Amino acid sequence: MIEDKNPQRTSIAQLGEFGLIDHLTKNFKINQPSTLKGIGDDAAVLDFKDKKVVVSTDLLIEGVHFDLAYMPLKHLGYKAVVVNISDICAMNAKATQITVSVAVSNRFPLEALDELFAGITHAAIEYNVDVIGGDTTSSQKGLIISITAIGEADEDEIVYRNGAKETDLLVVTGDIGAAYMGLQVLEREKQVFQVNPNSQPDLDAYTYLIERQLKPEARKDVRTLLHALEIKPTAMIDISDGLSSEIMHLCKQSKVGCNLYEDKLPIDPQFINVCEEFNIDSTTVAINGGEDYELLFTIAMEDFEKIKGNPNFTIIGHMTQESEGIHLVTRANTKIALKARGWNALEE
Repeated sequence: MIEDKNPQRTSIAQLGEFGLIDHLTKNFKINQPSTLKGIGDDAAVLDFKDKKVVVSTDLLIEGVHFDLAYMPLKHLGYKAVVVNISDICAMNAKATQITVSVAVSNRFPLEALDELFAGITHAAIEYNVDVIGGDTTSSQKGLIISITAIGEADEDEIVYRNGAKETDLLVVTGDIGAAYMGLQVLEREKQVFQVNPNSQPDLDAYTYLIERQLKPEARKDVRTLLHALEIKPTAMIDISDGLSSEIMHLCKQSKVGCNLYEDKLPIDPQFINVCEEFNIDSTTVAINGGEDYELLFTIAMEDFEKIKGNPNFTIIGHMTQESEGIHLVTRANTKIALKARGWNALEE
């Protein structure tokens, strides 16, 4: 599906490991005051003074987490950084550094790695994080990317998953479900392409959904927005595996129940149209889809007036006693037990 517009193929073996590292890291600049030493020594050196340090790692494996039939390498590099920074945002912290490790098979020329690292560099600039190290090695087959994100926050700013209380309001940023439907569109076009390699997909009607899948953004703005509103969430998580899964994480860690209201779910009109086209129930996708990288958090009831009507946030439910369980309240006002049907990387 994705045409190789750069036919030049330079073997990675020509550069050797150190030459490859020098080549791939030459554009990384140090901007964070907490980075004392970045790439070029046995280890990076960081100094966060009196701040707490937040660390998160993600592993992305070809054929499990991404498909290069429709995922451009530049987008993949960008997304790999974003999904890690999203975890730092979910702690109410500010991302400051990342490390990048890549394993590649010999089917990838140097030009392919240049594309991947162009995306990583773009994300590092966009989110103002320093790339301070990593590793490169060979892979028997396919591409593997591991990124570790580091962030900082004052101790009293950090938000965990375990702080939600009964009667707290459940709030989500942005809209949900679009990334999953973007994936369905891309998978459909891949199948069409396999049958007829000459077919040219017309994706204009799906632009927003595809962008949400291929180039998601981490909600680094939410920390500032909430601070301006003088709201500190009681619990928070990012939506990577699907809304239902994340609600269940919050409830389990906080030992509370939850009522999620179907008619409050924030979904985009293009998302609704494409669900109808695919004959898929939009609520099912919205709560199970995953890869939205929006933030889901709880706030005290007293903060309702501060957040009410704010276009960045939607109140979608409230927390209850643990004994009441975790439910979706439908538009018909019936309660359905919520199950985690989101993404599971270890599924058979």
